[in-house]
Amino acid sequence: MESERGASGAPRSADLPARGAGGDDPGGGVPFPGSGSGSSPLLPTDVLSLDEDEDDLEVFSKTSRGEFDSSEFEVRRRYQDFLWLKGKLEESHPTLIIPPLPEKFIVKGMVERFNDDFIETRRKALHKFLNRIADHPTLTFNEDFKVFLTAEAWDLSSHKKQGPGLLSRMGQTVKAVASSMRGVKNRPEEFMEMNNFIEIFSQKINLIDKISQRIYKEEREYFDEMKEYGPIHILWSASEEDLVDILKGIASCIDKCRKATERRMSGLSEALLPVVHEYVLYSEMLMGVMKRRDQIQAELDSKIEALTSKKGDPHLLTEEIGRLEDKVECANNALKADWERWKQNMQNDIKSAFTDMAEENIHYYEQCLATWESFLTSQTELHLEEDSEDKL
Repeated sequence: MESERGASGAPRSADLPARGAGGDDPGGGVPFPGSGSGSSPLLPTDVLSLDEDEDDLEVFSKTSRGEFDSSEFEVRRRYQDFLWLKGKLEESHPTLIIPPLPEKFIVKGMVERFNDDFIETRRKALHKFLNRIADHPTLTFNEDFKVFLTAEAWDLSSHKKQGPGLLSRMGQTVKAVASSMRGVKNRPEEFMEMNNFIEIFSQKINLIDKISQRIYKEEREYFDEMKEYGPIHILWSASEEDLVDILKGIASCIDKCRKATERRMSGLSEALLPVVHEYVLYSEMLMGVMKRRDQIQAELDSKIEALTSKKGDPHLLTEEIGRLEDKVECANNALKADWERWKQNMQNDIKSAFTDMAEENIHYYEQCLATWESFLTSQTELHLEEDSEDKL
């Protein structure tokens, strides 16, 4: 792969694998937008190396859209670049549901920072983040997203410096805090229901996340114990001449069940846990979206109150109210449309994750049951043969 890497922003060699290490699909089951739901500029994201502070990621994108200068791009990005992109998307589209980023250091205690499992877990999560953006009917055309996918490192740094300065951003933050302190007097009923749904969803998905983590931990402990049981029975057989075959047979069954348990743990950590935890992060994102929507409405409410109380120039306030009414309407319409889209995706993702896990569990127990039944049957047949020989 080293010989095939191009300079940052250069088109990628056509014979470089389009999947992750080992040919797996690092998207974690996220469909590419080009596979039926839109036009995707993306192919999988690969983690290349890791330094003391952050991941150094290779982002390979492929598109047929006319606004791109080339059909393929390969760029290097760091975790802070993903944070910048997420922030710019929230700034440009305050009431759209932006996909969440994985945590920088720890993924719910599953893996330690910088080990192979952590790198792979984050790589898949970042790949999913990019492809969810690419799959979004609005976010996929965002100019900052295009820059993120195509700009060379120095060009991206220059682009980051553009926009409002520090004092301007501080002023916006103070304004947002003031709006949130005032609160919303007349939040529409549909958004009240939406907010209630988010609160209940957050409680339930966080509980599911904790239970799933506990199940994984208990499964890990069970697996570690099974690794010891097999060798113990082998050692035991060396001191029990009459039980050698039986003890070795038990050790073999334990080893087969151990391998099946390992496969089930892999399915749990790769299929269920990431999906559940992503929606834990989504629940936090949704609360932020609702807060930004309320801030826009609170700003409108304050202008209406000022006009009613005659605390300003009526002409200017009327113009400002008209502008804010349009802004609130656009924000509400964007959120309502994105909300239905998000709910459908959420239901499909969670249903698929739990269905796959249920099928995996059924297969696991069938394997273990068949292993022990086969052993017991062989022992029963052996005893029957010994009884027949004794009678003769």
